[in-house]
Amino acid sequence: MTEFVIPAPATPSIAVAGSSARFPIRRVFCVGRNYAAHAREMGNDPDREPPFFFMKPADAVVDAQGTLPYPPATSDLHHEVEMVVALGAGGANIAPADALATVWGYGVGLDLTLRDIQAVAKDLRRPWDLSKGFDASAPCSALHPVGEVGHPAGARIWLQVNGAVVQQGTLDEMIWPVADIISHISRFVTLAPGDLIFSGTPAGVGALQPGDRVRGGVDGVATFECAIGQAPRPE
Repeated sequence: MTEFVIPAPATPSIAVAGSSARFPIRRVFCVGRNYAAHAREMGNDPDREPPFFFMKPADAVVDAQGTLPYPPATSDLHHEVEMVVALGAGGANIAPADALATVWGYGVGLDLTLRDIQAVAKDLRRPWDLSKGFDASAPCSALHPVGEVGHPAGARIWLQVNGAVVQQGTLDEMIWPVADIISHISRFVTLAPGDLIFSGTPAGVGALQPGDRVRGGVDGVATFECAIGQAPRPE
């Protein structure tokens, strides 16, 4: 048994629907601008860009329930609803035809973004990790295994804020479908069980305010409901 000089951190995990067992999280990959309408609303041309990725810390993933903290250091917290892909197998240089065999299950989550912090970093041509990788920046529903929900293709993905639909699309609108996403990432890193992929968001991203009620889902896969807590008071 390995001996550590300080207590080893707990393994990040997410709930599994209908089970007391949880899914351990290894790494979290996020696909940028994977819906054409969202790419355009962010001022980009989806026809000219190959997929790109950023990452979140594994412990940024939290259960999408109860009240989520409003993060400090921002006044422009944005929602981005996404289907989440949980891998139960991995490998390097996976062919698209073999990629879906690595999927353990699916869920739906939020890629929360500090849009003001991100904008400043982009203007200065600096990394924008902290605008994406802050605490509790990746709330996620309970995961559902492939044996229960299959591999969703044209399902509706949606988000409501205070009862109003603010984001809506279908999974077949993704520029890069799940199999291609997995294959592309595996060209750069060896994927492994426990890896999560946030697969991109449809158009309609926008700000969340303290006290907002948020519901989201991928039809036939998963839903979640949570609230946004009060913003920290400035010191």
